[in-house]
Amino acid sequence: MRWLMTLGEHTRPHAADFAACPGPHEARAVALVDDAADLFPVLLEWRRAYGTELTAYANRVEASDLEDLPSDVVEQWGPDELRLDTLPGGYIKVSDYRDQHAGSALAPNPNVLVRHPLPVAVRPEAARPPERRAVEALEG
Repeated sequence: MRWLMTLGEHTRPHAADFAACPGPHEARAVALVDDAADLFPVLLEWRRAYGTELTAYANRVEASDLEDLPSDVVEQWGPDELRLDTLPGGYIKVSDYRDQHAGSALAPNPNVLVRHPLPVAVRPEAARPPERRAVEALEG
């Protein structure tokens, strides 16, 4: 399993927290990495390239190459695992939706975005051990 991340789009100026979740073929930026810890440096590079206020979505997928993503990954892409938001001061807020959807009685709707009540913040300048602990909390 690897992590696929797409750059979200802030398409509603009146709703600052809303970010559309484009599919891997529609997103301005896409990354496929081996470990969740690798998502953070990619997001920081995107921040340098696309601006300071970004949202990205990441899901674990069975894929070996961005150029040849399985059709089920592309068709079922949605904001249902991790949301990463860059914050002022160099922070990244990680919202984990995985447990939230586990016991839901409602059918999943990829067009609905909900906020997790307790996001985790990771400062990118921090040393590797705290970042590693944040990743282990996400994967645990």
